[in-house]
Amino acid sequence: MTPEEPPQPFDPELAALLPALEGHVPVGMTPDRLEHFRSLSFPGIDEQIGDRPVTCVSRTIPGYGGAEIEVSIISREDHRTRGPGIYHIHGGGMVMGNRFSSVHPLIEWALKYDAVAVTVEYRLAPEHPDPIPVEDCYAGLRWMADNSDDLLFDRDRLVIFGGSAGGGLAAGTTLLARDRGGPKLLGQLLQCPMIDDRNETASAHQYDGIGVWDRTSNLTAWSAVLGERRGTADVSPYAAAARATDLSGLPPTFIDAGSAEVFRDEDVAFASAIWAAGGDAELHVWGGAFHGFHDIAPESALARACIAARESWLERLLRH
Repeated sequence: MTPEEPPQPFDPELAALLPALEGHVPVGMTPDRLEHFRSLSFPGIDEQIGDRPVTCVSRTIPGYGGAEIEVSIISREDHRTRGPGIYHIHGGGMVMGNRFSSVHPLIEWALKYDAVAVTVEYRLAPEHPDPIPVEDCYAGLRWMADNSDDLLFDRDRLVIFGGSAGGGLAAGTTLLARDRGGPKLLGQLLQCPMIDDRNETASAHQYDGIGVWDRTSNLTAWSAVLGERRGTADVSPYAAAARATDLSGLPPTFIDAGSAEVFRDEDVAFASAIWAAGGDAELHVWGGAFHGFHDIAPESALARACIAARESWLERLLRH
């Protein structure tokens, strides 16, 4: 792959939005720009809930190494019986964002399925490098499963969900759960997951300096997480799930990505590796879509199709 090979163009409806996003999305993010992107404001949990009959309660729990981390529990106000559980890990390159970033699907699933959702405040790199982020996420998953009676959800219907870095951390947490004997997961829902620290795929080279999250930003984030180990043989599959050589024994998996984003090829390869291991994976690649399009432009035609596919998969999974 050479940088001269042209990227696939963005979908026209989405491309028209990019000029207004300049400075608000991490393109060309070097370490000195991290604080700028951390400081940008996004809708909080109260704004996302609005006037819908949903509650959000926060708890402090033990994270990796005994440190305290926070989780928040989202459920319907009238929640009285055991429905499914959704464990959420937020995006932001493992270097920004918080547990309330893009939790609107959790609110919708609480209402639609009477689900109990837990979203975790894992600690961010570079202040807290690998293995802290993924181990915090695993600690939160264990806490959720161990407290299924108090939270009032069906432990046998526990799904892990994340997008971007949250999708990568969800994939790593799922591998940890498999290798440590639990918690058992009904499925993993990975939207445009960030799973390969090497950044050497065709799509990683094609999308540099354009889009919403580019190769430069990805290198900055992975370097913050892994330091000098980034791109070497000394990277755990729990940190970067594309490094896994054994993808057997995973729960049913949903993976999607835009065809016009850095993560396209690593996500396609991950789905292919699950199939090669005899696993169950549903893969969608949305033509001309940039990273995170379903959150940035939810009313676009592509986003509506993407969200419908995600909802269809989850509904079929929870029906079992």
